[in-house]
Amino acid sequence: MCDGGMLTMAGTTTPQARGRAVDRSARALDDRLGTTGFARRALRKAFPDHWSFLLGEIAMYSFVIILLTGVYLTLFYKPSMQEVVYNGSYTKLRGVEMSEAYASTLNISFDVRGGLLVRQLHHWSTLLFMAAILVHMLRNFFTGAFRKPRELNWLIGVLMLVLVMFNGLFGYTLPDDLLSGTGLRILEGVTASIPLVGSYTVMFLFGGEFPGTDIIPRLYVIHILLIPGLLAALIPLHAIVLTWRQTHTQFPGKGSSNGTVHGYPFFPVFIAKTTAFFLWLLGVTTLLAAFVQINPIWLFGPYDPGAISSGSQPDWYMGWLEGALRIMPSWEITLWGHTVALSVLVPALVVPGVLFTGLAAYPFLERWVTGDDRIHHLLDRPRDVPPRTGIGVAGVVFYGTLWLAGGNDVLADRFHVSLFWTTWFFRGLIILGPVLAYIITYRICVGLQRRDLGLARHGLETGIIRRSVEGGYSEVERPMPDEAIAAITDPRPAVAVDLDVPPPVDGIDSPRGRTARGRLRAALNRRFRADLAVVPERRPELNAGNGDGNGDGDGDGDGERRAVDEAASRH
Repeated sequence: MCDGGMLTMAGTTTPQARGRAVDRSARALDDRLGTTGFARRALRKAFPDHWSFLLGEIAMYSFVIILLTGVYLTLFYKPSMQEVVYNGSYTKLRGVEMSEAYASTLNISFDVRGGLLVRQLHHWSTLLFMAAILVHMLRNFFTGAFRKPRELNWLIGVLMLVLVMFNGLFGYTLPDDLLSGTGLRILEGVTASIPLVGSYTVMFLFGGEFPGTDIIPRLYVIHILLIPGLLAALIPLHAIVLTWRQTHTQFPGKGSSNGTVHGYPFFPVFIAKTTAFFLWLLGVTTLLAAFVQINPIWLFGPYDPGAISSGSQPDWYMGWLEGALRIMPSWEITLWGHTVALSVLVPALVVPGVLFTGLAAYPFLERWVTGDDRIHHLLDRPRDVPPRTGIGVAGVVFYGTLWLAGGNDVLADRFHVSLFWTTWFFRGLIILGPVLAYIITYRICVGLQRRDLGLARHGLETGIIRRSVEGGYSEVERPMPDEAIAAITDPRPAVAVDLDVPPPVDGIDSPRGRTARGRLRAALNRRFRADLAVVPERRPELNAGNGDGNGDGDGDGDGERRAVDEAASRH
């Protein structure tokens, strides 16, 4: 044994020596990178415990699965459009000429061990990734999580949504089967419809006239390198860096405020939960890949520009673009000798451009209308802000209508109606649907607010009817505990400030009312503030009574009912 106690046998280090070595390494890193302070803060950071926060984790973990399965698939896939004769295991296509890309995808499906499972796992994870991003963004929109200081996070989310949609389309095209080739043909038509530069862009992308020889290799590079690289940078920035630098959002409730966060620490509670959640997500996705068939390319055959297939449908996240193309009238105009195909240009370029630009600009438009420039860490309940909720539901109906219109031929066939009728039905619904959705949603939100006022002032209806000594009848109402209605009664930051135009003074208009822009902003501000939820005041004696509103137990709540009706009428 060594005198210093460092070694007990030749080459064996004591626990004390190992501990000192770890301490020296930690100090060296901390001196150079300042890791100790960050690690200490990170381990103590509180994470709110609400199910809706899992949506972002689903997207992040799906992306991890996509990367892992994608790396495996790249080992066997050949991004080449060179014609070969297939002689693989799938006997029904033996001897058929096809591109090397399609042949290699068949080999992955039938000849590579575990290839079909991994390919379907990759496809299902992509669909889940897109769905999680979309629902996560809807949750952020309806709760106002995009407000200051999270505008940058919202913009990154919109950008990731666009990138994932394009990358899904490009990956869907790589097998070069008949179904994906049909989508590629649509992409070629959309590109060619761009005025002035469309035909040149097509020749550049495809390496000649459609289908060319270069499009598959180029899409392959974009699919596995360019867009994943951008996502690999944006996802940590969106989900980790900005989130760790900012206070977590949380829903209103007992003890929740704009300056406090209630939740569990990152270590060990959150890290244990999120690890288990990742394993559950991986298990569910693997079960889907093992037992639910998706994209069976061997049934479609290789792509042939002269062949078509009945009932072709893209993946769900591209169905809305398909629907926009199907219901757009066949309009075209001629300008300076050039024909502009509005029937392709508007649904494929203008509609997506307006939609995604509107999504990106909405936080700034709402701030301009509301005049609210404060920091918000406390989320809104959707019912408390009827204008925003109505706009969100109108957008969902708009998207859903286009998505359904993408299957108008399938709907016509299954329900035995005319394809002409389904097309005109969706043309009308795309205009009336969002308007009706906004109006109905707005009224539902106002109705829920009135119900909340009743719960706060009266309590919960018990169904027990009492007769007073005067012979009147009233229902016994049970007061709600503070914890149950804290989301209604607790104070919260105002959603909007008053930007109305003051009346003229001595015949001189206010500066805010001298311009059309100022008057428009004031009008929109009035409309936005018209039915925002107010925080009701609870009478102290309500908690002491048995639900009748005055604590005497006689069930006489007429006075309180009148107060609620008066408060509700203001909404």
